[in-house]
Amino acid sequence: MKYIRFSHHEKVYFGELEGETVFVLDRSYFEGDCQRTGVQYNLNEVKLLTPVQPSKILCIGLNYAKHIEELGHAHHEDPVIFLKPLTTLIGPEEEIIIPSMSKQVEYEGELVVVIGKSLKNVTEAQVHDSIFGYTCGNDVTARDLQRKDGQWTRSKGFDTFCPIGPWIVTDLDPSELEIRSVLNGEVKQSSNTEYLIHTIPKLVSYISQIMTLYPGDVIMTGTPEGVGPMKAGDEISIQIEGIGGLRNIVS
Repeated sequence: MKYIRFSHHEKVYFGELEGETVFVLDRSYFEGDCQRTGVQYNLNEVKLLTPVQPSKILCIGLNYAKHIEELGHAHHEDPVIFLKPLTTLIGPEEEIIIPSMSKQVEYEGELVVVIGKSLKNVTEAQVHDSIFGYTCGNDVTARDLQRKDGQWTRSKGFDTFCPIGPWIVTDLDPSELEIRSVLNGEVKQSSNTEYLIHTIPKLVSYISQIMTLYPGDVIMTGTPEGVGPMKAGDEISIQIEGIGGLRNIVS
């Protein structure tokens, strides 16, 4: 099933998407036992929003070997975790704004895990029941500032630097999915989630040993090789097998 959060005539709703038909739900899909209201729209009648409003955006760095090589970083035994502020979050078709203090803003296409229930200290075997679904994400990064600062808060924390969407897919096996980043129609990143160094069960379990995860929290699972710069006027699309595409314009 595909779940969306959308606006129609300036009101925000949650819905299920089947083909091009949006079925309006009576409450958030994270609240449980949500039902269709009987109201429906065509997809082209609504504006898609970020499919979640998380309490935190957790990101995993350096989780594909070839990406580590292209950046010249060392391998880490444990997952490398960082946070993006909630103000980075934007939805499909919204603009990624290049900040004036950076001269090298880059795309990073990623599979995003959406947490479905509160969890703390779960084992890898328990993770499956804790995941609501998956979506596409772009861990936009000011690469020049990342190199300059030696840490990642500023370079990854600008407003609009975390597009996610366009919807959440629930019935999906994330272990072997094609993932691509397409810039102005040209494929720049092309890999598969089978190359994740730290698997999704390991990531969720590991993070849950550190902090409590809540429904709607998202985990960006890392980007493969092929990252590169974007400029104003560019169109960037993150495409993941079984999910679809997340499109944004750069300004």
